[in-house]
Amino acid sequence: MSAQVTSTQAIIERTLAGMGYELVDIEHARDGLLRVYIDAPAGIALDDCEKASRQLSHVLMVEEVDYARLEVSSPGVDRPLKKPVDFERFAGAEISVRLRRPFEGRRNFEGVLTIEGDERYGLELIERAPAVAGAKGRKTGSKPGAKVAPGKALKAGQASKAGGAADVPGASGRKLVFALDEIERARLVPKLKFQERRK
Repeated sequence: MSAQVTSTQAIIERTLAGMGYELVDIEHARDGLLRVYIDAPAGIALDDCEKASRQLSHVLMVEEVDYARLEVSSPGVDRPLKKPVDFERFAGAEISVRLRRPFEGRRNFEGVLTIEGDERYGLELIERAPAVAGAKGRKTGSKPGAKVAPGKALKAGQASKAGGAADVPGASGRKLVFALDEIERARLVPKLKFQERRK
């Protein structure tokens, strides 16, 4: 991350904090677009985005930050998790994680987020349904994970040594344990609620 990007992020984060908002992420997109994602405990409405946009536009002009257009929005239902405070806030939620290095031949996992202590976090894995035969006899779905002895949690940084995940209480009895520097990215799994139309 360049010094300019770091400085811009610090300016934006400080400004938003003074308004009661949290900086979730920033993107420097094409054609000079600066995209800012914000959040708050009560959620983000259109008015919040407009208010933050006006204030940020003023501050960035004063600070002489180089950009062409500013766009402020909520992080959406698949909000990224980046900082320790994000993982602590959303403990118990279902998230998706992409590891920096593969484990059991894969890097993408989904599960329920837990706090493990010592700056480590857990993912009570949600395994997909067993493979079923397709129309032409081919199997679809993911393969079952490797079985291991109870009591050993899968640690992302020790994938070659761990050999698998532990049998622990959770969605599938397997838990992935990781530190933040062992994951490439993490996001909330969208939970969309649809209301039935009244007749």
